[in-house]
Amino acid sequence: MKTVYHKADSRGHADHGWLNSYHTFSFAGYQNRERSNFGVLRILNDDTVSQGMGFGTHPHKNMEIISIPLEGNLEHKDSMGTTAVIRKGEIQVMSAGTGVMHSEYNQNKDEAVKFLQIWVFPREENVEPRYDQKSIKDGEKINGFQQILSPDKNEDGVWIHQDAWFNLANFTIGNGKNYTINKKGNGVYAFVLKGSAKVGDRILNEKDGLGIWDTQSFNIEAVEDTEILLMEVPMDLPAYLK
Repeated sequence: MKTVYHKADSRGHADHGWLNSYHTFSFAGYQNRERSNFGVLRILNDDTVSQGMGFGTHPHKNMEIISIPLEGNLEHKDSMGTTAVIRKGEIQVMSAGTGVMHSEYNQNKDEAVKFLQIWVFPREENVEPRYDQKSIKDGEKINGFQQILSPDKNEDGVWIHQDAWFNLANFTIGNGKNYTINKKGNGVYAFVLKGSAKVGDRILNEKDGLGIWDTQSFNIEAVEDTEILLMEVPMDLPAYLK
């Protein structure tokens, strides 16, 4: 088993006033050669958007973009004609493919929005752009794994153009479970949303991250009540990036 550990306070940070953002991997003004990506996981941003503020219309291309609200509501608009609001307990995906324009706003006047913005390289370029969102709160599992993303549109959660599986892990103190890799050659990036847990041989606290690869499975045990996002992705970049 190989691992890479990213402590919460080692992340890149940008405070724009209206946007307070922490970057696990290189993004915008934060550039770190040792943190370009974890396999095909390119971006993991932990964003807080102030009341009534947001990201103006901007382009994306050839990227799978996943948003997971942690607090508050976020309004999405795009050039495909989509207007939607995503809330805590939901997950959103946008396949940018051949190109798409979109904006994201916090329409609330009395509370900030906190959400994870995640980018994954697709297995192929120039797919047809698409948008989807689903509720995941009804499938919440205590002391188990809840799949919220996969490569298969017929499985639980949203789907993307990549051999990736995302799971939420909710464990009460002292409980845990073994996670088994879905596809050979994949690794898992574990990101603690709340609490603390022992992942493999490492204790992770809130907003710490741990990448794990070259193993078939690893164990998670909660040191306190904890919620973890597990992002399983291929470790090899697609041919078009080589």
